[in-house]
Amino acid sequence: MAAVSGRLPRKAYEKELLSLQSELVKLQEWVRAEGVRLVVVFEGRDAAGKGGAIKRVAEYLNPRVARIAALPAPTDRQRGQWYFQRYVEQLPAAGEIVLFDRSWYNRAGVEKVMGFCTQEEYWQFVHQCPIFERMLIEADILLRKYWFSVSLEEQERRFRSRLEDPMRQWKLSPMDTESITRWEEYSRAKDEMFVYTDIPESPWNVVESDDKRRARINMIAHLLSTVPYREIDKPVVQLPSRPPSKGYQRPPRDLQKYVPDHAARLEEPARKPRKRP
Repeated sequence: MAAVSGRLPRKAYEKELLSLQSELVKLQEWVRAEGVRLVVVFEGRDAAGKGGAIKRVAEYLNPRVARIAALPAPTDRQRGQWYFQRYVEQLPAAGEIVLFDRSWYNRAGVEKVMGFCTQEEYWQFVHQCPIFERMLIEADILLRKYWFSVSLEEQERRFRSRLEDPMRQWKLSPMDTESITRWEEYSRAKDEMFVYTDIPESPWNVVESDDKRRARINMIAHLLSTVPYREIDKPVVQLPSRPPSKGYQRPPRDLQKYVPDHAARLEEPARKPRKRP
């Protein structure tokens, strides 16, 4: 599919996003009611828009049903485990959704490019990964994989934007800047990864993400189209009438410690009309 030019208008984006998010809530209720296990993998270059997409997917979902797995660097003990072991621990139980903000594919991307794994470990990964994913699918886990594709120019623009924004500078790490100087190495690593892991049972779905709005809409719409969910009938909930008081009285307020009214400082003081000379 060719890259789409032009940014999706905000009004159209927000309207469609809310509609899709309402469907995600229905999907969540189906997952919970039917005991389904759903795994969604979000991968792509740094600043490709994975985090924003995950945020929109999870925004209205119950955190007890849908959770985000964003694992830190492995500990010394985890480095001594089977590579997939710490990811297995994050897999959903019946009635749960797990959104992987990066996943076991770290080994085929950043670890390979940055030399954090040996060649032997890398080739073992590309051999075992399809087997591992087929095992998940055979265990009735629904697995969906998304690769967020961003252009070199747009990635650099987003990096500069983060650099200039004090509220988002934490999102820019030395590892991110390495991805600029190693653009072609990451490209080759991604192409090779697809050769070995884009299998019929668990295909990669590429999301063009130069326009974040389009990327989020397209990704969510695609996810919904691939899961055979249905709307679940919910029990009717009614608020009960309050029982009559049994004489409870609240303790005096001065016996408790309240947070200061910081918001009061934001109120505009009443302006006195100026007197004419």
